[in-house]
Amino acid sequence: MRNNPRSIFAIVPAAGIGSRMGADKPKQYLMLGQQSILAHTLDTLFAHPEIEQVIVALHPQDHYFSQLPQSQHPKLIQVVGGGERADSVLAALDYVYSHHPDAWALVHDAARPCVTLTDISRLIESVDIYPQGAILAAPVRDTMKRSDASGHIVNTVDRTLLWHALTPQFFPASILRRHLSAALAAQAPITDEASAMEWAGVMPGLVSGRVDNIKVTHPDDLQLAVLFMSQQ
Repeated sequence: MRNNPRSIFAIVPAAGIGSRMGADKPKQYLMLGQQSILAHTLDTLFAHPEIEQVIVALHPQDHYFSQLPQSQHPKLIQVVGGGERADSVLAALDYVYSHHPDAWALVHDAARPCVTLTDISRLIESVDIYPQGAILAAPVRDTMKRSDASGHIVNTVDRTLLWHALTPQFFPASILRRHLSAALAAQAPITDEASAMEWAGVMPGLVSGRVDNIKVTHPDDLQLAVLFMSQQ
């Protein structure tokens, strides 16, 4: 029988402005079909039976979130995010630690609306194999090249053991909070939650996830996300 974490809190850092989209609003509020990217993401997290609450870290001047029907969901908690993704995650972790110090944190990108309940469940179930925590990831399929500063190919990189990191990323909240805080204080290069754990000497597990769990970063990604969600 699986040793379920006692409480699971989903954390969604949503304080970014998404400048690469070139839109008039943060990318998480762009429309994807009948509702925004963030709304789709939250709906999936709300629907998972093992997620107790969903914490959204928002920009202090966010004027969009309150207009979403999801902002009134009984599972939802709002916190004020920070200037960087890691700051927003840490703000949410502070909330979790103050209320449920033994909980687990399931951190998911606001702009990954195509994540499936099945992949979330597989990640949660991996706790028996990876008690230190794990992330969803996809094996690299394409030939990988390393370049120099001028854009010339230096060599071909062996892709055998390379993975694309996805989200959610799933860790004991108190341990992630401690390592993320220490890594930020040390000005370590933190690009996701797993990198903070790696910096502290922890080796997170890799759980193979669906390749259609894309992050909407550029305008072309919107049409791709619509296609993936229609097929799901």
